[in-house]
Amino acid sequence: MPNSTFTLRSPMPVSAEELYAWHARPLAFQRLQPPWERARVVNQEGTFGTDGHRVTIRTKTLGPVHTTWLAEAFDFQPGRRFQDRALKGPFAHWNHTHLMIPDGDRAAHLEDHIEYRVPLGVPGRLFAGRMVRRRLARMFAYRHFITASDLRRHAQFAHQPRLTVAVTGSRGSVGADLVPFLTTAGHKVIRLVTGNATPPYDDGTHWVSWKPTEPLDPKTFDGVDAVIHLAGDNVAEGRWNDAKKKKILDSRTIPTGHIARAVAAVPAERRPKVFVCASAVGAYGSRGDELLTEDAATGTGFFPDVVRAWEAACDPARAAGVRTINLRIGVVLSLAGGALAKQLLPFKMGLGAVLGTGKQWVPWITANDVVGAIEHALHTTGLHGPVNAVAPHPVTNREFTKTLGRVLRRPAFFWLPRFALRQMFGAIADDALLASMNALPAKLLTNGYEFDHADLEPALRFLLGR
Repeated sequence: MPNSTFTLRSPMPVSAEELYAWHARPLAFQRLQPPWERARVVNQEGTFGTDGHRVTIRTKTLGPVHTTWLAEAFDFQPGRRFQDRALKGPFAHWNHTHLMIPDGDRAAHLEDHIEYRVPLGVPGRLFAGRMVRRRLARMFAYRHFITASDLRRHAQFAHQPRLTVAVTGSRGSVGADLVPFLTTAGHKVIRLVTGNATPPYDDGTHWVSWKPTEPLDPKTFDGVDAVIHLAGDNVAEGRWNDAKKKKILDSRTIPTGHIARAVAAVPAERRPKVFVCASAVGAYGSRGDELLTEDAATGTGFFPDVVRAWEAACDPARAAGVRTINLRIGVVLSLAGGALAKQLLPFKMGLGAVLGTGKQWVPWITANDVVGAIEHALHTTGLHGPVNAVAPHPVTNREFTKTLGRVLRRPAFFWLPRFALRQMFGAIADDALLASMNALPAKLLTNGYEFDHADLEPALRFLLGR
């Protein structure tokens, strides 16, 4: 039976040589994985650029069922092409050619050409052929978008030196995107991880063990150019009570203070130049329709109190002359965790619901734009203090509900009143689900940041492959 083929070609904003170099850097493959594919690399052998380089991938298919792929790369022609073939996996045949086609000195085209054959012969082709082609089209549209976006972002700062960056929370929903984003830009990443600091395979990053509740040795940051602190207790896990609230506060203020003091204690000539600390748009509290830029005062209530203490914990680094950014992150749209991931199942079942009046503003942002904003903060010396990491076009909860239902092609006409949400979720209902924050990214826009997704519907279609 003849093989089927799939080809996609897209323009890229860099030379063919830089396009190839991007693919050759650590974690490029991980950066390219669409979130809905639920694929993870479990092993890596050899070095990219050397025939025999192999990658083992596990993908989740139906429920608990996993499929293992073993792919081998070969035919490396620097600046022009490489190929990979499946030695093990669900296809009877799979050969993927990656082409980097020059288009002058500063542009190129990326072409992915795949020859494949589904298993089970004619029956397999009849029953799965169309589904496979649709899946490939979704996957590579995502991959080409990410490649072009990352290359465009990195090119803005290509004239600046590559950095050594220490990152906490590197396995969280934002950190898991951030680390490959940084490594494919050519930066060196040091992961501060809790528990076992032995990576499952050599992923091109350096793992260091830390205990967030204990002081850090300043040597941890000696010679590091930048520190990005993302770790903190998940506010959406568990019912809110006094113990949970204390955990939310302590998990943000105590580790942040330890990091800031350790950074400040490094000799000035080897001290990090920038400290990006995650914060939250919850700093403003529930403010109705009021437009909230970084100039707005913080609000009252539990979340604003947490954020004030959290940002104040950065003061030792600030006092030592380290440029410090408190990234006030909104509702991060990601399939790796957070609000969107939790909402998908009920929405897919046609149970999407407006929360409370639905008039409360939702300050959303995609995980992809969060990592872009972090890189922008690392290199933009004019950025410091509070920075709103939110899309420029917030929506109300009612708009969010209707838009997600439309993207998923499911009805979303249910309504959960305030009293029901309080019974279901406790205090988080008032402090998060029903809070209204019409926040705008004034500092990012003023300092030249360009959002990939400024509007909600295109953002959801991108994230969901729709």
